[in-house]
Amino acid sequence: MFTGIIEALGEIEKVEQEGTNYHFTIGTDISKELKIDQSVSHNGVCLTVVKCDKKTHTVTAIKETLDRTSLGSWKVGKKVNLERAMRADARLDGHFVQGHVDTIGKCVEILDEDGSWYFKFEYQPTEEHLLVDKGSVCINGVSLTVVNPTEPYFSVAIIPYTYENTIFHQLKVGDIVNLEFDVIGKYIAKYVRLYMK
Repeated sequence: MFTGIIEALGEIEKVEQEGTNYHFTIGTDISKELKIDQSVSHNGVCLTVVKCDKKTHTVTAIKETLDRTSLGSWKVGKKVNLERAMRADARLDGHFVQGHVDTIGKCVEILDEDGSWYFKFEYQPTEEHLLVDKGSVCINGVSLTVVNPTEPYFSVAIIPYTYENTIFHQLKVGDIVNLEFDVIGKYIAKYVRLYMK
């Protein structure tokens, strides 16, 4: 479980393919604090550390993960948002994030508001992909507040700190992002479908 509050940026140093799996080696300051078998969110995708040293760690993405996320397009030099799993005694500053990406979205517009930015995304709505105005959504691992959801679009407002300390400062129109919708909303949607027919 994660909070969507990014701890660090990492840079992909090596990509290796083994069958249908991809092994990503990432360089970051927090690698020295990681242990094998730990869960770490990489752009919102929960991945298990399989190797680590003082400067890098390696994670493996299987075909299921590659099919559902943007990881299949990752190349050496790409920056990624990183967050370690939340501690039970820590404050929940974002929202409950599982690291289980629901779908991908596409950035279709970026508005510079002279001190903040609006990013607009297009996605494929379904009954489970619920968005409400001022509700929560996780984009590339970042916990954000939904602005003006009008299917199949929604926006988020980004403050300068988030812009500089996540990969939002590198995001461009046309880029693909990982989306995780609010888990509470997903449970409510399933309950309504099953029991309110």
